[in-house]
Amino acid sequence: MTIPIENFDVDCRLCPRLSDFLDENKRDYPEYHARPVAPFGVSDPSLLIVGLAPGMHGANATGRPFTGDHAGILLYQTLYDFDFSTAPTSVSSDDGLKLLDCRITNAVKCLPPQNKPTGEEIRTCNAYLKAEIEGLKSGACVLALGGIAHSSVLRALGLKLKEYPFGHNNCHQLPNGVSLIDSYHCSRYNTNTKRLTTPMFKAVFKRARKLIEKSK
Repeated sequence: MTIPIENFDVDCRLCPRLSDFLDENKRDYPEYHARPVAPFGVSDPSLLIVGLAPGMHGANATGRPFTGDHAGILLYQTLYDFDFSTAPTSVSSDDGLKLLDCRITNAVKCLPPQNKPTGEEIRTCNAYLKAEIEGLKSGACVLALGGIAHSSVLRALGLKLKEYPFGHNNCHQLPNGVSLIDSYHCSRYNTNTKRLTTPMFKAVFKRARKLIEKSK
C-alpha cells in the first residue's frame, strides 16, 4: 500500500538528469517501477522515516521504499521488532506487508545516478517532503536516516543546520512540536563496516517508541 500525499506526482520530471536516468533504467529493466517512488505507510503516522533516495534494485524496482534491497533488511526487521510493521521482511510491493502508525519516504523520490543526488535535485524534491512533514501531528517523530535526510527535514521546516547538528541517536525537539531523531543510514556499507550495528539501530527505535508513547 502506498499513501499518496498532497502534490506528490509519480510522473514528476522536474529534475532532467534524474528523469533521463529513469528513462534509461526503464529501457534496461522494463519490469522495474523506474519512476518517482511514493511514500509507503499510513496517512497519519506517529513515525515518519526519511531515507535518501530509492535504490537501483530496491525501491526503483519494486516501487516501495526500502523494499527488495540490502538497506531494507535491517530496517523492516527493526520496524517489526518495535511493532511498526506486520512482517519482518519486505520483498515486493504486493507481499501483504503493512506499516503500523508509520510511514517511510525519501528526501529524493527518484533514483539518482550512483545514488548521489545533486544539491539542486535535493532542493527541488524538498517540496514533497515539506508537504509530508507539515501534515504530521504534534508529538510525532521524524527519523532521519543519514545526513542528507537530516538536512532535508530541516530545510523543509526552514531551520538552520547548525542549530540541529546531525549525530547518531541525536534527538531534537523542533518548533512544530515534532521530534527529529537521527541515525546512520542502514546501507550495506554502514552495516558491513559496523558503523551501524543492530543494537545501535534498535536504540534509535527504542527512543522513538518511548517519545511516541509519551506524547499519547
